[in-house]
Amino acid sequence: MHDGPRREDIYSKVLRYSAYTDRHFGVGPFLWKNTILRKAKRSAIAPEPCLIYTTYMHDNRKKAQHIWIVFLVTLLTTVTVGVILIYVLFGKKDAPDTSMPPESVSPAVTTAVTARIEKIEPTPESEPESVEEPKTEEDDSRYGSVLADEELCREQQIYSREAVSEDEINLLFAGDISLAKGYAIVETLKSNGGDISAAFSEETLDVMRGADVFMLNNEFTYTRRGEPTFEKQYTFRADPDDVHYLDDMGADIVSLANNHSYDYGEISLLDTLDTLEGDGMPYVGAGHNIDEAARPVYYIVNDVKIGYVSATQIERNEYPDTRGATDSTPGTFRCWYNDRILDVIAGMKNECDYVVVYVHWGTELMETTDWAQDDLAPKLVSAGADLIIGDHPHILQKLDYIGDVPVIYSLGNYWFNSKTMDTGLLEVTLDTEGNTSTVRFIPAIQSGCRTAVVSGDEKARILNYMQSISADVDIDADGYVTKK
Repeated sequence: MHDGPRREDIYSKVLRYSAYTDRHFGVGPFLWKNTILRKAKRSAIAPEPCLIYTTYMHDNRKKAQHIWIVFLVTLLTTVTVGVILIYVLFGKKDAPDTSMPPESVSPAVTTAVTARIEKIEPTPESEPESVEEPKTEEDDSRYGSVLADEELCREQQIYSREAVSEDEINLLFAGDISLAKGYAIVETLKSNGGDISAAFSEETLDVMRGADVFMLNNEFTYTRRGEPTFEKQYTFRADPDDVHYLDDMGADIVSLANNHSYDYGEISLLDTLDTLEGDGMPYVGAGHNIDEAARPVYYIVNDVKIGYVSATQIERNEYPDTRGATDSTPGTFRCWYNDRILDVIAGMKNECDYVVVYVHWGTELMETTDWAQDDLAPKLVSAGADLIIGDHPHILQKLDYIGDVPVIYSLGNYWFNSKTMDTGLLEVTLDTEGNTSTVRFIPAIQSGCRTAVVSGDEKARILNYMQSISADVDIDADGYVTKK
């Protein structure tokens, strides 16, 4: 028999003390209480309850302190790590300034933040290169806006040229040329290799190509179709492939207002229009209808707008072989008992600075002007013409002035047949205000299907002849023409 308390008594005492500790020390002591109870149950002889309690309280307090310390250290560490992570991910370096409007945030910053949130390495963006806006010089020219409007230029037949000189504008004019197949000019040209230098001297080509705008009379058709006009003595048609000779010469615009632009019927005129348009060669004096035939062509050179129009009086009857254009049929622009040319010139005067009228008139091989020329010329000037150029007689006629307007009544054949004939070019220079500065007649000779500017005695001879038939002007030794 044992003298100590029984196990059951000790156990009951422990329960009482443990209940006390539960009320005052919470869960921590309760855990230790269970441990003591399990030991008490297994012990046959146990210490006094007060000793058990004292031991229990001492051990429990120490262990509770350790647990709270561990908990607090763990919490502090977790908070610290969290703060560091938040700072790294959303720190001031990368976060957009919320005081700024969203659109002011750099795209690069937005990309970086989004990438970090999604744990994707952002793709570095290169700094956008600063593109300097091209400096455009202010266009203070009168016609800059016109030339910039391509559709307008196309509709109104407006072209531009870079002038040889900034101080003046050089206009050049020649008379009749022909490229008709079966005639001497083109056959001789092709037998000599087909190069335009076989037809003109080097000096002559330099003069033609050196002009700002060079105009001549295209007195033939371009076609492979049609039939020659019935009972007409001379009918001319050229191979459309030969149109390039106009470019080779340096021509910039041609007149179709003549008595050979319909030689192979309506189809030949239409083919001619198509051929010139296909070559990019501007023309005046004929068209698909009267509005086209009477429509001017404009050149803008050195900010001066120059208008060209062409009309014909030949043939002088009511039913010419070379048909005049109507509202619905193709043909030439006729000015025989037709005042529409005057209305066109007046309209041009409101549209441009300088008006050139190129007119097919006069009597063939007649040195003097006829009554129809003398009647029409002053009317053209009154309507607004600044310069009148004539052709058709196939020989030279007088130089003159009507008021301040220069007139040459016929430039004759320029490169038209194999005959030896005096001819020439008329050079007119304008100032940058669009006023006539100088008028010069450049003597030349057509001979053996070749045309050449002349000098020396031949030049003097032709100039003297022109002076002899031009009573109201003075022509000096260089060909410059002034009114008396």
